[in-house]
Amino acid sequence: MRFSVVIPTHNEERYLPGCLDSIERAAGDRRGDVEVIVVLNRCSDGTEQIALERGAKTVQEEGRCLAKIRNAGARVAVGEVLLTIDADSRMSANMLREIDGALKTGRYVGGGVPIRTERTSLGIGVTAFTLDAFMRVTGLSCGLFWCLRRDFEAVGGFDETLNFGEDVDFAKRLRAYGRKRRLRYATLRRAHIVTSCRKFDRFGDWHAFSLVLFRARELLRGYRGTDRWFSDRYYYDFNSPPPPGEKR
Repeated sequence: MRFSVVIPTHNEERYLPGCLDSIERAAGDRRGDVEVIVVLNRCSDGTEQIALERGAKTVQEEGRCLAKIRNAGARVAVGEVLLTIDADSRMSANMLREIDGALKTGRYVGGGVPIRTERTSLGIGVTAFTLDAFMRVTGLSCGLFWCLRRDFEAVGGFDETLNFGEDVDFAKRLRAYGRKRRLRYATLRRAHIVTSCRKFDRFGDWHAFSLVLFRARELLRGYRGTDRWFSDRYYYDFNSPPPPGEKR
């Protein structure tokens, strides 16, 4: 098995089929070299059924921690190359080919890819530009992570002490590990993912800047693990049915 693709899910019946379709297109005629692992986190909809019908391996992880959810999928992976992608994202058709080519050069420890949004507006565009600038300045691209499974294990996977931000933390540690071995952390500029705008749809196209301006304390406390307001609202309860009487 060459590739293992890990997809964390919490009630993703709406988006999971599109994500799986994109993986199939990227696999092309080498589907036998690609395993898909769907990690089920408190799913109460048809996510599990969709995953099983499409031939994916499923794993249960009930913890409210994205790092734990991602690591649960990685632990059962058998592929030489490990990828993680969110259920509401779709990979470009050349993704696996580009990753395979990069790793076979022996120059890279792994990396990320550019992120495109399914729609745009001024607020979304400014947010995307800011995120892209951060990635270019720091060299820490995210979106979809790729690396050899042995290197993922060598750095300890995702940090399960973090409520969120585990993606940037993982990128930092993987890059540092690569530098020790004279390997680069890379962004695959000829491949990309397209991600949904569902959080912009619910919270507004400028909500990322509103968070920084008006909720900075909650963000900082959340990153330190002392406040779950942000992580629950934007991640762990985002797809949960609303409480009785509450509309979304």
